[in-house]
Amino acid sequence: MTSPRPLRIAVLGASGYTGADLVRLALTHPRIEIAALSANAKAGQTMAQVWPHFAPYPDLPRLVAAEAIDYAGIDAVFGCLPHAASAALLGTLKGPRIIDLSADFRLKDADVYASWYGGAHPAPQLLSGAVYGLTEFARDALPGAGLVACPGCYPTAVLLALLPLVGAGAVSPANITVNALSGVSGSGRSLKEANLFTEVAEAVHPYGIGAHRHMPEMEQQLAAAAGAPVTISFTPHLVPMNRGELVTCIVEATRPIGDLRAILAARYAAEPFVHLLPEGVAPATRMVRGSNHVVVNVFADRIPGRAIVIAAIDNLVKGSSGQAMQNFNLMFGLPETMGLEAAPLFP
Repeated sequence: MTSPRPLRIAVLGASGYTGADLVRLALTHPRIEIAALSANAKAGQTMAQVWPHFAPYPDLPRLVAAEAIDYAGIDAVFGCLPHAASAALLGTLKGPRIIDLSADFRLKDADVYASWYGGAHPAPQLLSGAVYGLTEFARDALPGAGLVACPGCYPTAVLLALLPLVGAGAVSPANITVNALSGVSGSGRSLKEANLFTEVAEAVHPYGIGAHRHMPEMEQQLAAAAGAPVTISFTPHLVPMNRGELVTCIVEATRPIGDLRAILAARYAAEPFVHLLPEGVAPATRMVRGSNHVVVNVFADRIPGRAIVIAAIDNLVKGSSGQAMQNFNLMFGLPETMGLEAAPLFP
C-alpha cells in the first residue's frame, strides 16, 4: 500500500523561540515535510547558524525572506511573526491553510484589536472566519478551518483552568483574579534590556500591570462561555527560568469544591494533554516542561465561597508551538497527538 504523501509546511519567523520550537516538533512528525523557513533579518543563514541545536539536521531549508517563499504546493503555513506583520503577510496568501501564532486573529472585534495593539487591523475581513484554536474547545471547527488563531500562552492556561467551571455556572464570572508567572522566553528573543541576565536573575517582577494584551482575549472566551460580559483582573510576572508558565486563578465558587473538581474531571477525562491532578497536589511547571501537557487542580480558599484554580503549561509548547501542531493534526485529519508524544523533561 502506498504511504500517504507528506504534508509540506512553511514556518515563518523560524529565528524566534516559537518558530524554533515548531521546527523541533516538526522534525519528528511522521507526516510533515519542512519545505520552507523564513527569517527576514537572518535570510541566507542556515538554521544551525541561528540555532546551534539544529546542527545535526543539515538538510533543513535555508532561511529566506517570507516574501521569497513559493507557496504553491505548501499545505500549511505556521505564522510565528509579530502581531500586525503577521496579518499583513498572511492576509495575502491564497492556497495554504494558515495556523497563526501571533495575536492578529484571536480577537473577533477589529476595534478591540486596535485599542489594545495600537493600530488598525491589517486584515479585518479575515477575523470573522478565523477559528480560535484552543484545541480542546475547537475540535468541531478545526477540520474545515482555513485560518486558525492559536491562543496566547497566558490565555491557554487560564482558559483551560476556567472555561469548564464558568460554562457550568460553578464560578461567578463577575469576580476573577489571575496572577501568572512566565519564563523569560515568553518575552521573545529580541534584545531587550529588561531581559538581560543581570536584570532577570534572582528576581521576579510584574509587568503589563492592569493592561496586558492577553486580557481581552481571555475575556472574549470567558464571556462566550458565561453568556455575559466578563472583566478579569490579570497580573503577569516574569520569573528567572527559560520556559514554563503557571497561573493562579482566584474565583468565587457557586458550588462546593468537590463539584468544581468533578466538573474538571469530567471535562478532561478523555483529553490526551490536560490532566486534573490528585486532590491536594499543586501544579508545577516542572511537571510539564518541554511537553504539550497541562496540569490543573482546584483548592478551597480560606475565605468561604472562594476557590483557587491553578494550571501549569510549557509556554513554548502547549502555550504556543505544541498547540499549533495539535491544531494542525486535527485540521488535516491526523491523530491529535502525532508528533507531540514526548514526555515532560525532568529535572
